[in-house]
Amino acid sequence: MNYLSAENLSKTYGDRTLFRNLTFGINRGDKVAIVGANGSGKTTLLTILAGAAPPDAGVVTHRKDITVGYLDQQPDLNDAMTVMEVVLAGESAQLDAVRAYEQALASGDHTALERAMSDMEKLEAWDYEAQIRQMLGELGIHDFDQRVSSLSGGQRKRVALARVLIQNPDLLILDEPTNHLDLEAIEYLENYLNTNNGTLLMVSHDRYFLDRVCNQIAELDGGQLYTYKGNYAYFLEKKDEREQAAASELAKDRNTFRRELEWMRRQPKARGTKAQYRIDAFDELKEKTSGKRSDGELDLNLRMTRLGTKILEVENLSKRYGNKVLLDHFTYTFKRFDRVGLIGKNGMGKTTLMNMLTGLLRPDSGKISTGGTVKFGYYTQSELDLPENQRVIDVVQDVAEVMKLANGDTVTATQLLSRFLFDRSKQYDYVAKLSGGEKRRLQLLLVLVQNPNFLILDEPTNDLDITTLNVLEDFLLSFSGCVMIVTHDRYFMDRLVEHVFVLEGEGKVRDYPGNYTDYREWRDSQKRTPEPTKQAVPKNQPAAPTPTVNTSTGKRKLSFKEQKEYETLEKEIDSLEQRKLEVVELLNGGGHHEQLTAWAREIETIDQTVAEKSDRWLELAEHV
Repeated sequence: MNYLSAENLSKTYGDRTLFRNLTFGINRGDKVAIVGANGSGKTTLLTILAGAAPPDAGVVTHRKDITVGYLDQQPDLNDAMTVMEVVLAGESAQLDAVRAYEQALASGDHTALERAMSDMEKLEAWDYEAQIRQMLGELGIHDFDQRVSSLSGGQRKRVALARVLIQNPDLLILDEPTNHLDLEAIEYLENYLNTNNGTLLMVSHDRYFLDRVCNQIAELDGGQLYTYKGNYAYFLEKKDEREQAAASELAKDRNTFRRELEWMRRQPKARGTKAQYRIDAFDELKEKTSGKRSDGELDLNLRMTRLGTKILEVENLSKRYGNKVLLDHFTYTFKRFDRVGLIGKNGMGKTTLMNMLTGLLRPDSGKISTGGTVKFGYYTQSELDLPENQRVIDVVQDVAEVMKLANGDTVTATQLLSRFLFDRSKQYDYVAKLSGGEKRRLQLLLVLVQNPNFLILDEPTNDLDITTLNVLEDFLLSFSGCVMIVTHDRYFMDRLVEHVFVLEGEGKVRDYPGNYTDYREWRDSQKRTPEPTKQAVPKNQPAAPTPTVNTSTGKRKLSFKEQKEYETLEKEIDSLEQRKLEVVELLNGGGHHEQLTAWAREIETIDQTVAEKSDRWLELAEHV
């Protein structure tokens, strides 16, 4: 069953055509993601498909008997409403029933109240408000009476997402739904969409999210839409095949073009004396070969100031806002090549910690000592604070006219922008004309152009396209300084960090060796550890026979085998703890990437084994 169809869509901004004669369709049950480079027109296309903006040409049709929910990148919410009022203001049969019930209750009309109560029962809407509260809580919104006017941009996006999801539309259209969500909220949304039988169309750059949620990928490239049936991993495989075939075709076209060019040059200038069909074919071939382009490469191999022996020492750092404790005596000494991920729910203090490390915020107590050679590069979530009428090239030249690369070569601002995928025409565009992702890419350039050796990146993946993300990851893997990352992109964090600081609340920070997935698997294993429970005895049923106990102590005696196990466990736990200290010492001393990874894995295994053996030791100790 077709839910959405688009025929011959075209859209142009000024002298730039985003797409022309584009045809696309979505059937019931499809979960489709639109991907593509920044500025390729993904958000524009999504807006047109949602019916929120008209195309220059073409037609978009939604099936008449379906409901459509749309989440914009910048949701328009009523500032005078509370969070709960905004969500209840959505459109669905259940919400209509809730509103009708509340109106009948307020008016005192018994007939209307009976009818409303019947509708509430029929639509199972009695627990609807509880569902809304649960969904808002999972998305990180807990103050339901807060006015929308007091919400941050990220909070507004989450409230708007809850409003769309609770309506349970037949066709759900989402623009970058994972932006501004913490990692746990993303996993909640991922599970929600996986268990929901609705139809989905979205734009996202979150590769784990794409791989686990979508069954179809549509790539917008060069004004054309290439559709792949399968998840993101399948799309990568088939895209590579398509690009190889296109490269082969382009090589053939160029060889033909060179032969035809020689023919054109040899022939008399008078066009009437040449075969007109061959001239037309030559013109078409010329346009075809010149129109092909490559994505180019983003070369970030910039020179960096060498780090000294002392880097950054944090001792007993504490910070609180009112009654909320964000950090409580946090201590850590940063080492060379440290790659740290910051994990924690929104509001736990991740940005606060980064602001204190970079000197933008003072702690309540504690000491931060920075080495003399450290040069921070701080990439923040805040929007680019530049005049909208300033050209891109001028923005960069205000910071540096030329830059030195690691190999000693120099590049001009123009060349550097080209390496950041800004072509010559885009360099002379005004900042106001840039897409969200292009502004982010420019902001990243301005951070790196200052040659930092300690990078602190607060959500660097927001609005960046997948091509840019891949190259940024490659750069950070070869970066010889320290890196601290906050990101909701689990793939990005898994690939780059070697241990994580987990902000657990009440000021506690856990330093866990491993990446995000390692930590989650460990945490989930802790949750699965069974706790001893007392089994209820049904009424009128005799209790189970009581085990034999030592009458003098009231405890069951350990068997000979259990006694030996108990004594052995003590020795094994001591041995494991000693080995952990040795490995931690090795880890602190540094080494090759492979060694560091192996040691971190060993520590994780030791922790899991100690936890299991300790649980068994405690169980046996009750009967000693």
